[in-house]
Amino acid sequence: MINDVLADAKQRMGKAIDALRNDLQSIRTGRASPTLVDRLMVDYYGTPTPLQQVASVTAPEAQMLLIRPYSPSDIATIEKAIIASDLGLNPSNDGQQIRLIIPALTEERRREFTKMIHKRAEEARISIRNIRRDEINDLRDFEKESMISEDDLRLGQDKMQEITNEFTALVDEVAKAKETEVMQI
Repeated sequence: MINDVLADAKQRMGKAIDALRNDLQSIRTGRASPTLVDRLMVDYYGTPTPLQQVASVTAPEAQMLLIRPYSPSDIATIEKAIIASDLGLNPSNDGQQIRLIIPALTEERRREFTKMIHKRAEEARISIRNIRRDEINDLRDFEKESMISEDDLRLGQDKMQEITNEFTALVDEVAKAKETEVMQI
């Protein structure tokens, strides 16, 4: 019973780490990567649609992304979405495709991205603590229903805290790695 709760907590906390990694991929580091625009939503006939569903994105050069819409009529809406996003990039199009030139990051912009990384890492830590709280509440419910003893409850809470500490340290590692990548010139 306790092992099931702990396994569920590990699985959910692992998903929180995966979500953080995916979230941090959208932060640019001065090099062009198609993952920069993964989270970009385009207004496609009134419906917010991920950019990958309306265009192909490639990185032909280290400092440039090339976006080729499947339908040339979507160029204007894709441009609007890029301009409205927090990427800080200016699109240029030739009627068939959109080019995004990735400028070298200034020190100020690197600091802004570092703050964004810290914010998203803290959101992941909060998510992990919320998972811990939910699972401990489940253990307390089991104890109230006399399914586990009070000693088992304390043991479960201690193990849950160890798991939480482990995943919190993992969040710190992921954030530190991305921060190093962003600050690298």
